[in-house]
Amino acid sequence: MFLVAGARPNFMKIAPIYREAGRRDNISCRIVHTGQHYDYEMSQAFFKDLALPEPDYFLNAGSGTHAMQTARIMTSFEELCQKDLPDLVVVVGDVNSTLACSIVAKKLLIRVAHVEAGLRSFDMSMPEEINRIVTDSISDYFFVTEQSGVENLVKEGKPRDRIHFVGHVMIDNLFHQLGELEKNDGSVEFPTSRLKEKYSEYAFLTMHRPANVDSKECFTEIAGALNIIAQDRPIFFPVHPRTRKMIGEHGIELSDNIIQLPPLPFSESLYLWKDAAIVLTDSGGLQEETTALKVRCLTLRENTERPITLRVGSNVLAGTRKESILNAYEKCMKADPGSFSVPPKWDGKASARILDILVNSL
Repeated sequence: MFLVAGARPNFMKIAPIYREAGRRDNISCRIVHTGQHYDYEMSQAFFKDLALPEPDYFLNAGSGTHAMQTARIMTSFEELCQKDLPDLVVVVGDVNSTLACSIVAKKLLIRVAHVEAGLRSFDMSMPEEINRIVTDSISDYFFVTEQSGVENLVKEGKPRDRIHFVGHVMIDNLFHQLGELEKNDGSVEFPTSRLKEKYSEYAFLTMHRPANVDSKECFTEIAGALNIIAQDRPIFFPVHPRTRKMIGEHGIELSDNIIQLPPLPFSESLYLWKDAAIVLTDSGGLQEETTALKVRCLTLRENTERPITLRVGSNVLAGTRKESILNAYEKCMKADPGSFSVPPKWDGKASARILDILVNSL
């Protein structure tokens, strides 16, 4: 079985599957890193954090347009599959690697399992939405994180017996990482530890989506809202390389109370946001992780492919205009985290359910 990852969040999703497979005698997993996120150095510490070995294969796809990158991944992955002939290819999420490797496997008559299947934003301007739809159109196994995914796949005509509501591997990984932090009995030391100790209450921000940061008008609107929110409480902001570049190009001015940090390892990021008064983000993963830990989340987007996070009360969709963000912030801060609930099967056991199904089927 090949586990395919192309970007850091993908590794967080395959990690619990790999760990669970290691507890079983009847499964052999090999990790394929497509190299899609060429600008992130995959350090030994990163894989150690996830309890993963270094990937078995590195395809070195690198940068380029969507077409160029997808084509390079497909060519390299086809050679690998023809050489090693896996019984199954497991793809996760919605990046170009997900699309490319599922197409290659299917044309070589290798079965494809899509983890996080069925999620839909219904926004075809998002490259991720196209990747999700195409991958789901050819997959053999659909592993779904929330009920909306089941409903979407049924509407699209997928056979019900191939749709499996298993929970979320990202939450499996979240609980694993949380357990690692708790092993230290609160004595864990990160470069940001003193910063966290300094402030009794703070917000946590991540922002990287091209739709938000590439447009000067959109980024200016968001920054205007963030600067006002920062008057209430400091905002810890690990700045994505793409975002830092666009701050400079657009001449975006951020309040001194928005404390800019370098990109953080997952464990250090978790250490900060799990105790935040509110998380502001345009990330899909953080919408779900905050939901699992009942942390207020303000999503800086016009839509979300993860509607369950809105329904259970932890997440508020803010849009990208200054006024709408400030209104959503006020609503979000009035919410009582004690009233939030956690979606069904977000219990840290999704990987075990996935492997049970695959072993029985294969």
